[in-house]
Amino acid sequence: MLLGVDPSLRGTGYGIIRLANPHPATLAQGTIHCPTTWDRSRCLAKISHTLREVIREYRPAVCAIESLFYAQNLKTALIMGEARGAALAAIAEEGLEIFEIAPRKVKLAVVGYGAAQKIAVAKMVQRMLGLVNLPEPDAADALALALAFAQEQGRPALSAPKKI
Repeated sequence: MLLGVDPSLRGTGYGIIRLANPHPATLAQGTIHCPTTWDRSRCLAKISHTLREVIREYRPAVCAIESLFYAQNLKTALIMGEARGAALAAIAEEGLEIFEIAPRKVKLAVVGYGAAQKIAVAKMVQRMLGLVNLPEPDAADALALALAFAQEQGRPALSAPKKI
C-alpha cells in the first residue's frame, strides 16, 4: 500500500492506494482542513495527528510526498515548509519509507502534461482509480502522488523519486 501526501497548512491532502490488477484501488482519501482562524501551531499538530491515525489504520509501507517547489512569496514557502515538516515527522515516526516527487513530474506521470491544471489532475485520478466522485483537489493531488510513485516502480528512470 502507498500513501500520497500533498502538504499544505490549511488543506493537506492524503490518499492511500493498494496496487491491484487491473487497476489500483483507493483505500482512503481526504483533506486535513484547518480553518484560517486557527494558529499555525494548531494546524501543524492536526496534520501530524491525522496522518498518524491514517497510517496506523491502513499500514502503508511507503509514502510519496510532494517535493518543495519555489514559491514567489517567501512567507508562503516557509509556511508550506512547516506543514511539510509536520507531515514528514509524523510519517517518519511511523516507520514508512518516504520518497519525494516534484509536482511537475506528478502531473506529467498522471496527465501527460507537466503544467496541467488541478482539475485535469483530479479528473484523471478519478478515471485511473475508478472513483464515482471527483476527489477534492488536495486529496486528488495526494492520490496522484501515490499513482506517480507506483508508475515509477519497476521502470528505469533518469530521475527516480528521491528517497528522504
